[in-house]
Amino acid sequence: MTEHTFDLIVLGGGSGGLAVAERAAQHGRRVAIIEPAKLGGTCVNLGCVPKKVMWYAANLAHARHEAEGWGFTPIHDRIDFKKLVDGRRTYIRHITDYWDGYAKDMGITVIPGYGKLTAADTVAVGDQTYTAPHIVVSTGGRPFVPPVPGAELGITSDGFFDIESLPERVAVIGGGYIGVELAGVLQSLGSAVTLLDMLDSIIAPFDAILRETATENLQALGVSLHLPFKVQQLVDTPEGKFIEGADGQRLGPFDTIIWAVGRAPNTRDIGLETVGVTVERNGIVPTDAYQNTNVPGVYALGDITGRVPLTPVAVAAGRLLAERLFNDKPEAKLNYDTIPTVVFAHPPIGTVGLTEAAAREQFGDDAVTIYETRFTPMRYALSPQGYKTAMKLVCVGTEQRVAGLHIIGDGVDEMLQGFSVAVKAGLTKAQFDDTVAIHPTASEELVTLKVPRD
Repeated sequence: MTEHTFDLIVLGGGSGGLAVAERAAQHGRRVAIIEPAKLGGTCVNLGCVPKKVMWYAANLAHARHEAEGWGFTPIHDRIDFKKLVDGRRTYIRHITDYWDGYAKDMGITVIPGYGKLTAADTVAVGDQTYTAPHIVVSTGGRPFVPPVPGAELGITSDGFFDIESLPERVAVIGGGYIGVELAGVLQSLGSAVTLLDMLDSIIAPFDAILRETATENLQALGVSLHLPFKVQQLVDTPEGKFIEGADGQRLGPFDTIIWAVGRAPNTRDIGLETVGVTVERNGIVPTDAYQNTNVPGVYALGDITGRVPLTPVAVAAGRLLAERLFNDKPEAKLNYDTIPTVVFAHPPIGTVGLTEAAAREQFGDDAVTIYETRFTPMRYALSPQGYKTAMKLVCVGTEQRVAGLHIIGDGVDEMLQGFSVAVKAGLTKAQFDDTVAIHPTASEELVTLKVPRD
């Protein structure tokens, strides 16, 4: 058995793994990444990036259908779905090719295969052994499929990116991030979509104003909602696939059923328990504020830690970990508070900070002041059917510090980044009000809200 020595070994070449490896290499360290698939991980290959390509295509479909109200000749032709898929795959291949070349240029050793810890400083890949004083586990997650009869009749969000032709009738099981995004894309491109969830609301952890408005917008788009609906089993018939509920209700027929009920950590069978790393029953690897596991020299990043499963979070945590380990910054760590996030629904949803419910629980009803607005933006002034925009500021204390900002509507995916800086900085409602508005825009509403909600 051949043994190879590095300063840092990273299990998983996704966003977090690449970030910590890149920063360590920049500090002159010998780095290896062990990756069984393609560099870039879920985000680049089966998540954020290809999803956003499909979202842009869906937005173009909206614009084509709405153009008639603005004086253009109506266009209602069907999308060449295969051309879209081929273009998306080419785009993603360019990104993965870039990472392959960049890793080589940085002097990072990329080892294809499945890594398994055999000691706190050792990883085996096949018959090869690799050692390092620092090992980062950043193996990401995989789609979860519940163990119900007929579950195999559905595909996962990974399988969505294998679809070669646009299905006519689609059911999406799960009303979280992924389910809402896929339902919006497919409906916009021409599928008839049914969305169901075992809860009575979509995007359940989000603020009420976002949940309510997102529901209205999905229905305006034409998505059929069934909330709550507890799946009992999936069945296949000559007419198509059906979903049977615990209450006897039956939905279908469908050509495609997509499971979007969450993701599970990729932490099984990689040797964590063998070397004594604590792994919770759900596969989560707990860490302290510095990404340390309970075993010295073994660290965990990204989705497997159970903290804010977002690409930029894993990237930031990875870079800071490398700064702590290799650049004499012992206090470097990520602050997991006040992290913004966007759901690429139609239209998109953005949120940062505390929900109204969380603020009231933390500070008490008397300390919380709410400002909100709902309207149809100018974007739909001449369109027969417009999507609603809604905004809420959650302010706390006598100084009315903006502790939460929640927005849904066209363009919020871009406007949220700047307002997240303001919320992170602890700005107050008065400072928002002192900012001159840009008119006419939807974002100006966030600096012109005057009357608190009763």
